[in-house]
Amino acid sequence: MKGKQPVTKTMLVQVKSGKVGSKDIRDFVGTLSRENAEMGVFITLADPTGPMKAEAATAGTYTSPWDNKTYPKVQILTVEELLADPYRPNPRCLAIPGGATQHTLPAPAKHKAKRTRQNKMFPEEA
Repeated sequence: MKGKQPVTKTMLVQVKSGKVGSKDIRDFVGTLSRENAEMGVFITLADPTGPMKAEAATAGTYTSPWDNKTYPKVQILTVEELLADPYRPNPRCLAIPGGATQHTLPAPAKHKAKRTRQNKMFPEEA
């Protein structure tokens, strides 16, 4: 919270496997812009290539209102990096639902549908 008002920002996450390249990063940067997201994390199995890193750098930087530090607006992380450091991506001040020990979102509430009578597919013969 900054002052008495909570500050919320948007970070998008995209996960890709297989052959990824600078085109995927360029598309992701476009999605960040369209969605007005402050930051984005692109997660991949393979190490990012030089052109991918260059494309991510064109997105610019983001200054966190919590710690006044500057971070890359688009961060490319491998699954290996995420497993090695569960507090990535930066900024580390991101609020994680459930606290710092929970790294995934809590399960959504179960949908309680009204009981409806299902019609039979084949009406019984009289």
